[in-house]
Formats: sequence, structure tokens, C-alpha cells
Amino acid sequence: MDQCGEDSVALHLNEEQPEEEQQPSNQSVLATASQDQMEDREEPTQGQEELYLQACQRAGVIPVSSFLRHLDEANLNLNHYGVGPLGAKALAIALQHDNVVTNLELEDNALEAKGTRYLIEMLQINFTIQSLNLSNNQLNLEGAEIFSKMLSDNYYIQSIKLSGNDFDDSAAKYFADALKGDYVVKELDLSHNRFCDVGGEHLGQMLATNVGIEVLNLSWNHLRMRGAMALSAGLKVNSTLQQLQLSCNGFGHIEAESLGQALKLNRTLVLLDLSGNRMDDEAVTLLCQGLATNDTLRVLKLSQNPLTSIGALTLLKTVTKNMKSALEEIDISTVFVCEAFVELLEEARQRRPALDVRYSVMSSVTRNVSALQIFKKFLEERNESIMDFFKSLDKEGTMRVSTSAFRRAVKAADVPLNQRQLEWLIRRFDESCTATIIYSSSLNPILSSVTT
Repeated sequence: MDQCGEDSVALHLNEEQPEEEQQPSNQSVLATASQDQMEDREEPTQGQEELYLQACQRAGVIPVSSFLRHLDEANLNLNHYGVGPLGAKALAIALQHDNVVTNLELEDNALEAKGTRYLIEMLQINFTIQSLNLSNNQLNLEGAEIFSKMLSDNYYIQSIKLSGNDFDDSAAKYFADALKGDYVVKELDLSHNRFCDVGGEHLGQMLATNVGIEVLNLSWNHLRMRGAMALSAGLKVNSTLQQLQLSCNGFGHIEAESLGQALKLNRTLVLLDLSGNRMDDEAVTLLCQGLATNDTLRVLKLSQNPLTSIGALTLLKTVTKNMKSALEEIDISTVFVCEAFVELLEEARQRRPALDVRYSVMSSVTRNVSALQIFKKFLEERNESIMDFFKSLDKEGTMRVSTSAFRRAVKAADVPLNQRQLEWLIRRFDESCTATIIYSSSLNPILSSVTT
């Protein structure tokens, strides 16, 4: 690490005015001397540890022992240490000229806007830190304004996490204005805030012009209606975003339709998280308008939605019909699916083995779906095929067998199927409910999907 002496930062701490009464000004709160003056100094420089301890003593704060233990590590994790505004100032002094730390974690430290200002001043000097986590630090609107000014001149910080800082729609405008033409920030986490319609409109406009963000987390906000539609409009023309997290907002029918239209045009998004919204069967059908042609999305998360087996089946049918679909992972883990879904998924996996669908299923559904395999295996042990079984019942060669005759024959043969499995198997063979099984045409696609 670089060494630095009692430079302008230390001089600021030496002022006789009590630290608690000092307020950050529009001028640099950490430096009052020029860089040239620092380079011309002849005094011996201090070690970083000594500089930090001295800054803590003068600010009247307890040093964070974890900082002292990890001085030479690129990942500096100081989450949940109660650093506070003055503790942030001491850290800023120690990190000004550090060239080792690339990821600075300061989540849940009650930094407030004042502590954030000290850190932002430090980042005007330190060009090594590329990832910053200031989530849950009570930054509010003033903190958003401070951050936006930093973002306007940012050339090196690529990942910023600001979850849970009580940002509202006015704060969203600060971020949107600073990031409209930005190309440096790759990951932005603004989850667990209070963005609503107006905030969504600001962020949607930002998405339409931003050329850098690849991961955007807006989960746990209040985005719906105009705000959600504006985000979808921005997504239509955005060319860099790869992951969009929108869980626990208010996405329903209108919002799903706008997202579906966006997915028709967007060609970069690979992950879309809509968990915990208001996506019911109709909403998923509207979303499927985009999924029917999209060829880039790989991960779709829809758990914790009022989705039923009907919507789940619509979703799976859409994905399987789209031969260009890139979907590899679908999370509908809170949906209890039906037998038709399980069967279709088995067929789809034969063509796309990597397809991972997470769902819930009743034990009765699992038993029913296994009925065809049980029946087929039973006949194979007798060196007989399913077609042979039907032919033995069709004495006149009509290629038709009544469902009642089939039921009696299965029971007489003592096939190990319970009553529910048998009735499900009959419905599978007689999908039109005509009380007749036309085994010449109906069995081929069914049998082709069976794996023993």
C-alpha cells in the first residue's frame, strides 16, 4: 500500500473546532492543500494503520478492528460495524491513497449523508476502488444528491449497491440524470427503496439512453402502472442490460403486457426476476407474447405469484414452441402443476436436456403420471406391447376399443395400478372423452413420450 503523511486530511482534523460541530461544505471536506504541496513534502510519511488510528482518536470514534486486520486485502468488508459519519471520515482519511482495496463494503453502518460525503471526497482521490456497497445507511434524498454528483464525474466505480436507503421518486431523478449517458457503472442495486410511478419513469428514461449498466436491481419498490411501463419502454431500446430484478413490486396484467412487448425487441436481457408480484394466469399469457419470439432470455423467475397450473402450462407450451428460445431456467417453484405439465416437460427435456424448471407437484400427480410407465413396464415383462394389448381387445379389427372394455381388461390382467391411476390412464388415451380409444392414431405420440 502507498504511505501518506500528515497531509491536508490530518490538518483538517487538527482544527480546534469540535468535530461534532464541523459541517461538510461544498469545498473538499478532506483536503485543503494541493497535490503538488503533498508531493514536495520532505517529512517522513506515516503508515496507513497509524494514520487511521490517529484519525479515529481525533474524531473521537472507536477504530474498526476488522479494517486493521485486512489492510492488505482487495475485499474490505466492514458491513454492520456501526461506523457512523465520523468513523467514515477516519476511513476516508486512511483510504485516500490506498491502491489495494478494490471492493469496499460498508452496509448498515448509519453513515447518513454526512458520512457519505466524506467517502465521496475520498473517491475523488482514490482511483482503485471499483465496487462500493453503501446499502442500509439512511442516505435519504440528500445522500442521493451527493451520489449523483459523484456519478457525473465517475470513471472507475463499476458496481454500486444502495439498497434500503429510503430513496423516493425525487432521488430516482438524481440517479437517472447522472446515469443517462453513463458507460462506466455495470451493476446498480437500488432495491428496497420507495420508487413509484414517477421514479419508474425517470429510471425508464435512463435505461433508454444508458450504455453501460448490465445488472439493475429494482426489487422491493412500488413500481407499477406508468412507472413499470416506462421501464419496459426503456428496455425495448436498451442494448447493454443483461439482468433485471423486479421482484416484489406491483407487476400485473398491464405491466406484464408492456414487458412482453419489450421482450419482442430486446436482444440483451438474459435474466428477468418477477417473483412476488401480481402475475396471474392472464398476466403470464400476456408476458408470453414476448417469450414466443425472444431468443436471448435464459432465466425467468416467477415464484410467489398468483399463478396456477393453467398459467404454468401456457408458459411451458410457449417456451417449447419457440425453437429459438434460450430459456434454461424457469422458477415457478410455488406453483402446483398438473399431469399435463409434467408430461410436456418430460417431452421438452428430451429435446433440451439442460432445461431446468422448478415447480411444485402433488404426490397424486406424480403417481398418475407414472401410470403409463407402469402399464408399459408390466406388459414388457409379459413380452407384450401396448398396441398388442389393444389388438387383443379389438376382435373385429376396427382400431377402436371402448374405455369400459379397456378398464375391465386392465383389472383382469392385475396391472399394478390404483383406481385413480387407471382413470387417469383412460383419460390420457381418450382425451376427447368419447368413451372410445382410437389406438391407431392416439397412442403414437403418447407412447413416444414414455421413457422406462
